[in-house]
Amino acid sequence: MPTMNESSLMRLNLRAPLEYDKISPPAAVLDPGFWGRRLADNPQEEALFCFEINREQGERIDPDPEHFLGKLVFSGTAVSCQKDQLGAAPANTGVSLPAGLYLFIQERRVLEHGDCINAAIEQQKDGLWERLSLENRLYIRCLFEDSCPVTQLFRPFSNP
Repeated sequence: MPTMNESSLMRLNLRAPLEYDKISPPAAVLDPGFWGRRLADNPQEEALFCFEINREQGERIDPDPEHFLGKLVFSGTAVSCQKDQLGAAPANTGVSLPAGLYLFIQERRVLEHGDCINAAIEQQKDGLWERLSLENRLYIRCLFEDSCPVTQLFRPFSNP
């Protein structure tokens, strides 16, 4: 898969939502880099962060990295696969990465908070160049895959 250092724009059509248990962690745990480092000890863990993108910055080809991300909308960890006595999965009261169209970047390493912003800005530049209608949300997913940490960025868009 292309990395953020490559210039190809990757589009992803996510056919089904990815479900997560909502978490309300202390501020230090909100950094995607924290979760990436944590995966080395707990490879079965997975985390999802959803951030607002500053509306003004989200429409610029040269956004200001310091003002690019807005507030954290939610964060979550992978939904447990526990089932009730009838074999049904518990009702989801958590959060999700919704099905839909996304610009997608994957790095096979831990991306710290600033690295995530820089990657998202490059993703935005590519999307604007392609004249896509980008939404003002950014999803950051941290997981462990094929014996290494992975950071993924998802930016929802719609065709013009």
